[in-house]
Amino acid sequence: MKNRKRNRMLGYDYSKDNLYFITICVQNKRCCFGNVVREGNEASTRELTVIQNHENQNQLSFNNHYKSIQMQLNEYGSIAQKQWQWLGEQYSYVKLHSFIIMPNHVHGIIEINRNLVSDNSVKIKSISELIGAFKTTTSKKIHLAGFTDFSWQRSFHDNIIRNKAAYNRISTYIETNADRWKGIVIEKQFDSKKFIDLKEL
Repeated sequence: MKNRKRNRMLGYDYSKDNLYFITICVQNKRCCFGNVVREGNEASTRELTVIQNHENQNQLSFNNHYKSIQMQLNEYGSIAQKQWQWLGEQYSYVKLHSFIIMPNHVHGIIEINRNLVSDNSVKIKSISELIGAFKTTTSKKIHLAGFTDFSWQRSFHDNIIRNKAAYNRISTYIETNADRWKGIVIEKQFDSKKFIDLKEL
């Protein structure tokens, strides 16, 4: 039997206080969370609205190069976004940094910080347990919304962020992810319920 590649670092405590860069993919990279849109010939007045932080800020400012490109979430993408934010609301020791919901995957930085917890009896979940909670609750809500075939790819990818330079580099990568998406729709209107089988090239 072929050995499956290990996703987690052997022997590392993934409930340890740290910052973690997480990537979660939809099964078969099926695009079902919306479209990345470049708005015609006009510069958009809206920003990348799906990039948010723990303080629930709805928008981050980028230079004019990025203003005409945005990820427009459909109903299922909005569910994924809300459930990602739910992690920071449900678990007091979790702080959410930059994140983005893309058509077929999620990128985000999660911080585990025990100093945010006043009750020492609170059990700190590992990153695997936190992502498991996100995937389970998201799938359930998407199924209830009518997309019964939805599923996540098994497991997820992580990177332990060890210094400020890595944090800045990864944050920039997340915040500009839509600009590198190859399946950009050149239009102003699209079907918010539409999902298509494209892959990120």
